[in-house]
Amino acid sequence: MNPPLDKSAKCDVSFAVNGEAKKVLAYPMERLLDVLRNDLGLTGAKEGCGEGECGSCCVLLDGMLVNSCLIPVAQAKGTSIVTIEGMSAHALMKPLQEAFLECGGAQCGICTPGMILAAVHLLEKKPQPALADIREGLAGNLCRCTGYMQIFEAVAKAAQQRVVG
Repeated sequence: MNPPLDKSAKCDVSFAVNGEAKKVLAYPMERLLDVLRNDLGLTGAKEGCGEGECGSCCVLLDGMLVNSCLIPVAQAKGTSIVTIEGMSAHALMKPLQEAFLECGGAQCGICTPGMILAAVHLLEKKPQPALADIREGLAGNLCRCTGYMQIFEAVAKAAQQRVVG
């Protein structure tokens, strides 16, 4: 049986981030978002609301789209994490980036990393989503600039470019 976790003392936490093994010394209840940004210098995930409502801090944790502001770093021990920085070589990145630019889906940039990760997560599961699928796939992400239609159109366009390209 494991001894109880001392939440007041820092501990070593190991995980993979963007395919690289990482080990950090952090408080067990420290937010994964803060560890990624402050300890590892991965600032793509943004602090939007700090309550898991906006999606600006999204990462993929063992393939699941999660809000890193809600994940204690101790919970990430032994996992594989992908941040927006780790998506650069992903096959969907070029079509998504181009579509977001062409459709006006990226404006202030706060929501963009989370939107892109949510779009990748959706398109990996459903390569040709209907508008309702796109709305549902991005539902955990808030945007204050676009009114959403430009983002939905960008995801649909990226999906179509994938089929044509």
